[in-house]
Amino acid sequence: MALLQGKIRTAVVGFGISGQVFHAPLIAADAHFELNVIVTGNAERRALAQQRYPQARLVESWQQLLQLIDAGDITLDLLVLGTPPQGHRAQAEAAIARGLHLVIDKPFVPHSRDGEALIAAAQAAGTLLTVFQNRRWDGDFLTVKKLLNHNALGDIRSFESRFEWWRPQGFGNWRDCATIAQGGGLLLDLGSHLIDQALQLFGPVADSYAELARHTQPVISDADEDSFVSLLHVNGVRTRLWMNGLAARQGPRFHLLGSQAGFSKWGLDNQEPALAAGVTPLDADWGQEKPGSWGTLTENHQDRLIETERGDYPAFYRLLANALLEGAPLPVEAADSLATLRLIEDLHTRYAVRNA
Repeated sequence: MALLQGKIRTAVVGFGISGQVFHAPLIAADAHFELNVIVTGNAERRALAQQRYPQARLVESWQQLLQLIDAGDITLDLLVLGTPPQGHRAQAEAAIARGLHLVIDKPFVPHSRDGEALIAAAQAAGTLLTVFQNRRWDGDFLTVKKLLNHNALGDIRSFESRFEWWRPQGFGNWRDCATIAQGGGLLLDLGSHLIDQALQLFGPVADSYAELARHTQPVISDADEDSFVSLLHVNGVRTRLWMNGLAARQGPRFHLLGSQAGFSKWGLDNQEPALAAGVTPLDADWGQEKPGSWGTLTENHQDRLIETERGDYPAFYRLLANALLEGAPLPVEAADSLATLRLIEDLHTRYAVRNA
């Protein structure tokens, strides 16, 4: 791959939660990137994009973007897909054919065969392909990694991870009606994050089990909205993961038990709500958490508060810039997301969604 020079000319495709809350603010805050194009056909989102990013050219559709690129009216280096996963393969293949580097939001693609095809196509074209696994830079996850690196708990025996909220009205977007075949369901959506985190911490899986349920409007979709996964890692650690959009009361975000100590942490990372509220990653207090939200380490019946590491979503684009400009490793290897997807596919094959 030829290294880029100068600013990385970037288009964000889709300006819903993904493009609006995550990608556009992070790109705009990184001096290595230019936010040149935003693609959205929604009038309200177009108005918001124009207000926040007046330097960006607004394009109404994916097809129009391709036409402008082919006509030489728009020149890009990087394309960010913040679109529903059902269309990721076709959009990514079109971008790769035009020599563009790619960030694909998770879920990566609905099927592993699609991921395999995209990885092969990018390798053949000499373009970079990465997946936006931003939860690797949650402050609470970075705190868990630090504790494990310092052997603060001894040998880990059990790792619990939850991503739960109370949202009975749904997301208000494609997630509410997407089927499993279209990339729908919490196991693929949030599970792409939680399983990725577990694999990052404890490595490959020897055995797995799932409980998948849907409580509302099963006629609209067959996808799960209340999910539990148990993983036995090759190294002997047992991981238990909960994903639930209908949890009227939430459990701890993380709960670890080791041979010497335990650690519990409540509440979700604060970077997403900060971005949604318009806080910029350039803010001096970005990613810092107040002491009232810190986790607790318990050893010999003694509790000790553990300061939460500073959350760092900007690291994704910082590392991507290093990859594009200097040839450094990608922030997330697409092969990692493919391994997570294969595990999720296997669980879907063996455990049907129960309509409660």
